[in-house]
Amino acid sequence: MSVLIITKSDDNESVSMVADAIRERGGRAYRFDTDRFPTELKLIHVHEKGSERVTVSGPEGDLDLNEVTALWHRRLNVAGRLPASMDKQLRAASVGEARASLYGLLASLKTFRMDRTPYLRHAENKQLQLRVADDIGLETPRTLITNDPDSVRGFMEACGGRIITKMLSSFAIYEDGMEKVVFTNPVTPSDLENLEDLRFCPMTFQEMVPKALELRVTIVGDQVFSASIDSQSSDRATHDWRRDGLAMLDDWKEYELPEEVKARLLRLMDYFGLNYGAVDIIVTPEGRHVFLEINPAGEFFWLERVPGLPISKAIADVLLGRSMRRARALWE
Repeated sequence: MSVLIITKSDDNESVSMVADAIRERGGRAYRFDTDRFPTELKLIHVHEKGSERVTVSGPEGDLDLNEVTALWHRRLNVAGRLPASMDKQLRAASVGEARASLYGLLASLKTFRMDRTPYLRHAENKQLQLRVADDIGLETPRTLITNDPDSVRGFMEACGGRIITKMLSSFAIYEDGMEKVVFTNPVTPSDLENLEDLRFCPMTFQEMVPKALELRVTIVGDQVFSASIDSQSSDRATHDWRRDGLAMLDDWKEYELPEEVKARLLRLMDYFGLNYGAVDIIVTPEGRHVFLEINPAGEFFWLERVPGLPISKAIADVLLGRSMRRARALWE
């Protein structure tokens, strides 16, 4: 069995973890670094009446894509190695054609994939996530998304003066080549006096949910892996564990998720038709489990180190057809 891994050359160690697990099970893992296409990887796609011949050639040898039994959609950076010195218009055209060639190829493959691009894009909508989570019985925080300053002031009053702000999309600022991620932050009374810039960009606000623990719940097929971190043990991580994430890498612990929460999360996966998802949850001091969001392509590699969750093996089993698969979304 051959698994095609769509990624990029600077992706993290999760790719090699899953590739090794596939090989341990007797399968072939072929890594397609999208930034190396078209400069280093060759794609040949011949369509004739009643047949198609599709091959890829690169550092890992040749692969007949008609023999691929599964596809793992990881990360994209198509044409990332095109020379920066190219004419801007020609470079833009090359990037556009490379993307169209690759996306068209991936769409045409008759194989299982984890997960289909339309499903990933659909599941990324945070407002939809909250509505579906609420519908299936998961507790969710009160949330406001707005570009209206008065609505923010009213929301903060309704939440007892305790709210946070966060981004709906992945967002970072680059200074001197350094990536500075925008984390979740508390809203202060002084912030309410400087909301005029909301007219340029709507923002997301949520009630501040008290934390005993923060959970990362990784779901692969019908397997649920849960880990917890005591983010309140670090002043920097109080509102967002990622702010002190590197220092706390060894502090993650395996967590026993209540069966009713686990069952509802699996229903969430069924709704979106996802075979993989990384869920963020807050456990309150009273023991309530509050759903924040699901990332349909979230990271997991650090949880393989501590507390040692076998997530890459579970992914390999789904890709090789050894575990349960969600073949289609229920919303279609």
